[in-house]
Amino acid sequence: MDPMFLAFSSFRRRKFEKCVDLCTTILEKNPYDQAAWILKLRALTEQVYVDEFENDEEGIAEVIMDDNIIANISRPGTSLNIPGTGHGSTSQAFRPVSQSGRPLSGVVRPGTQSGRPGTMEQALRTPRTAHTARPVTSASGRYVRLGTASMLSNPDGPFINLGRLNFSKYASRPNVAKALFEYIFYHENDVKNALELAAMATQASQFKDWWWKMQLGKCYYRLSLFRDAEKQFRSALQQQEMVDTIMLLCKVYVRLDQPLTSIDVYKKGLGTFPEDTHLNTGIARIYEGLGDLSNAVKFYRDVLHGDNTHVEAIACQGTNHFYSDQPEIALRYYRRLLQMGVYNAELYNNLALCCFYAQQYDMTLTCFERALSLATDENMADIWVNVGHVALGMGDSNLAFQCFRLALAATNDHAEAYNNLGVLEMNKGHIEQARSYFQSSAEFGPHLFEPLYNLAALSEQVGDLRSSFDAVQRSLKIFPDHSGSNQLLKKIQQHFSMM
Repeated sequence: MDPMFLAFSSFRRRKFEKCVDLCTTILEKNPYDQAAWILKLRALTEQVYVDEFENDEEGIAEVIMDDNIIANISRPGTSLNIPGTGHGSTSQAFRPVSQSGRPLSGVVRPGTQSGRPGTMEQALRTPRTAHTARPVTSASGRYVRLGTASMLSNPDGPFINLGRLNFSKYASRPNVAKALFEYIFYHENDVKNALELAAMATQASQFKDWWWKMQLGKCYYRLSLFRDAEKQFRSALQQQEMVDTIMLLCKVYVRLDQPLTSIDVYKKGLGTFPEDTHLNTGIARIYEGLGDLSNAVKFYRDVLHGDNTHVEAIACQGTNHFYSDQPEIALRYYRRLLQMGVYNAELYNNLALCCFYAQQYDMTLTCFERALSLATDENMADIWVNVGHVALGMGDSNLAFQCFRLALAATNDHAEAYNNLGVLEMNKGHIEQARSYFQSSAEFGPHLFEPLYNLAALSEQVGDLRSSFDAVQRSLKIFPDHSGSNQLLKKIQQHFSMM
């Protein structure tokens, strides 16, 4: 059989390694076979291709040294750096928040759990909760790993020596230039050479090819030149409206901390591409990042109208119904995910909690057993904490104590487990042990108000008013609307006024 036909067949069936081997054999016989050369370029690119719309990672360099901020003090509900301040934001009393201050979502996305730390101390603390050995930077982390992994495809060295390429020669040949650009951008991770090729190709097309303008914008975005990227994406949209370009432009505005502008661009895109799943998902994610869950749920519902198998929308809808005190409805969404083939510890954990609060106790422990059997080091502690809550709901404080200790054995900096152990010790009358647990919880979970409030209440009971006053003020700084903290603060102020 013709080896070129086999190579094309392997490429279509996504057997890229076999395709590369076949193209290499063809090129050894005829090094000037342009079709085999382009096909090998595309196969090598597909092996390391990363979706540009999902890989939104921000490291310390991007966060701390970001000089693209429009205003240091933003209006409530207009900044992703200060979530939960908008009109439709949800109270922390009903829905827990992540370290960044955002309400917990149905799925974990890049950059949503760590948030944008405001100080260097918070940024350096982030890796401890992310289970990494060093602060993550987008320039030195994932992209470098992709570049080194790409060398494995050819042990003798790179397929193309970029230093010897004449870019002006290839820029005028669109079919070759596009495959070569993607190879340089994704496989070699050489953004500067990719930018040079894209600029020459744009000139060769007399600035009439929207595709090259979009690639120029991607290069500028990778180099953190967001205003230049914005110009290229807008110019590409004027020539040809595409969903990809709209999403990339909205990514630029999110990095510039202009979520409302990003929402406007998405909605204009929906005018051209009505009911597009990707655009609705993008709007829902931004509303969720702002803490406006009512609008986020609305757009996730629109996503499900267009695609009823969208995992992210189903998970987020289930999470919203669970925290809206509708566990029976949430259970239907999670069962739908199970029917679709999603099989992991997090799903069984959520099923167990829904069964417990829906009073289907026979399935609760079964789901927890399945979740623990599938658990990894990253989520084992969270599952044990939830088992402990179920034990407390059944009135078995000894089992709950053992579960929280097992959570700490899995992850020794789990803030919620320390807080719950402190409550159990306080109920037993062990004041010093409870104080130690609350202080550890506040240290490991700076986004939690519960351990600070519990520490303030404990200190007030034993007469340590100064410590109680400091703790309750820190609690109110995290959650200003907490009624218990406000009442305790008034009580402490009355004690001070009587002295």
